Amino acid sequence: MHGHSLEFLMHTLKRLLRQFRALKISLSLKFVIGIAVVLAITTGASIYFINKNHEKLVIEQLDQQARALFRQVVLTRKWISDHGGVFVERVPWKEPSPYLAEPEIVDTHGKRYFKQSPAMVTKELSKYAKEKGLYWFHITSLKLINPENAPDEFERTALNEFETKGTKEATKIEKVSSSYFYRYIAPLYVEETCLKCHSHQGYKTGDVRGAISVTVPMDSALLMISSGRRDLIVSSSVTIGILMVVLFIMMKELVIRPVSELKASIGDFSKGRETKTAAVSTGDELEELSNSFVEMSQTLTEYHEELEAKVQKATKGLEQANVKLMELNERKSDFIAKMSHELRTPMTSIKGAMDYISAKVSKDGRDAGELIEFLDVIKNNADRLIRLVNDTLDLERIESGVFDLHFSQIDLLSLIKDVAISFQSASGEKNITFKIMVNPGTFVDADEDRVRQVLINLLSNALKYGPENSEIQISVTETEAKVTVLVKDEGPGIPDEVREKIFDKFYTIGKRHGTGLGLAICKGIVEAHSGEIGVLSNTGKRNNTFYFTLPKRGAGVS
Repeated sequence: MHGHSLEFLMHTLKRLLRQFRALKISLSLKFVIGIAVVLAITTGASIYFINKNHEKLVIEQLDQQARALFRQVVLTRKWISDHGGVFVERVPWKEPSPYLAEPEIVDTHGKRYFKQSPAMVTKELSKYAKEKGLYWFHITSLKLINPENAPDEFERTALNEFETKGTKEATKIEKVSSSYFYRYIAPLYVEETCLKCHSHQGYKTGDVRGAISVTVPMDSALLMISSGRRDLIVSSSVTIGILMVVLFIMMKELVIRPVSELKASIGDFSKGRETKTAAVSTGDELEELSNSFVEMSQTLTEYHEELEAKVQKATKGLEQANVKLMELNERKSDFIAKMSHELRTPMTSIKGAMDYISAKVSKDGRDAGELIEFLDVIKNNADRLIRLVNDTLDLERIESGVFDLHFSQIDLLSLIKDVAISFQSASGEKNITFKIMVNPGTFVDADEDRVRQVLINLLSNALKYGPENSEIQISVTETEAKVTVLVKDEGPGIPDEVREKIFDKFYTIGKRHGTGLGLAICKGIVEAHSGEIGVLSNTGKRNNTFYFTLPKRGAGVS
């Protein structure tokens, strides 16, 4: 039982400590409250067990008292029985016993004496003791001679057990009105001297003749228990109170004050102020902790100064490297721009010359089929070189941040129709039709030329890879903040693993022809508008859906 109590106490203590640790109160208050709770629990448990032991001791004392009284009465009765009874001088208020053979005698002087049996003496003693409020006896039996000796419920139960079970004694605490009484009963056995008066009832030596019950009042004992419990609680409370005051003072002086000083030093250090507070001088672990903090702060300060010097040195080097990179980038951009311009001028002249020669040869009508074929090859490659130069120049402007946008209100339906009409000749060769699904009055604030460039690139790809006799769908959806343009063709699907790569520079799928810059330029244009471009997943199906979004209000470089 004590093991379970200790286990319960430890479990309760751990639970309380977890709860106190989470409270947003000062350490000293946590400590004092925790100690107070622990002391209250342990003291309460101690008071409980001490009180129980005290009650047990008082009950044992009452039991010993009752047993002693019973033995005293039995010895008195035996003495009277061994002497055949005793005679006492007759008093006016007493009458001789009707149950004795010779209840009265007269001496030579004429004085009258009544004979007293053991039972009668027992009753007289019990009467005297009861009048004094000490205790009282009661002789009882299941085979009565005197009706006054009739047993009560407790006595009757005990008498039955004495005769049937051989029980030697019985005890009970009874409450009568507001008072408690301790009752003890033990059997009376028939002896040789008892047979003189009780042989006619059929008894023999050793039989249970009856019993004597002893009743001892418990009020004084209970008062003593209550007084002891009260004194114990008061003394424990005073002790706990004094201990709490002492612990609080010790906690404040030995722990809280040094910790506050250390906290102030840490606060000054964290704010970059050099504190002049000396180490805490307590001569214990707090002083060791304070010394460790001082050493750590000095080390960190030195390290911080060294690190700051290294950072400044590295920053200076990075600034110089950044300046060089910017110069190199500007030179690269100037070089590409100049080279693009220089390449574009002769290539345009070459293309014009090729157009003129082709037209002249065709006009003359001579047998120049092979010559025209070679001229077409030269023209196509010249066109491809011009597109490459133009795309390279546009991409370089996007990456260098000098890509100018001129925002205006664009009617998307009108713009999409214009772009689709420009592809009528190319779409007619493959019998590809355009299906435009745009609500009239759909406007967006953007650079019209750049959005047209994105649409041209997407429709060009759709026509290039779409099969003959197919359809290209162009649709627009809108919300309060943005519009989304979708271009869907019936060409071969784009694998998932390359869907994100197609917007990289110079990336092409398989052996498809092109510069590999078109979609990269589209991405740069859309992102310059603070929009998004991509291709929807359509694994396992023969179509592609490209989309791009534009904010309804202009964004980006203007």
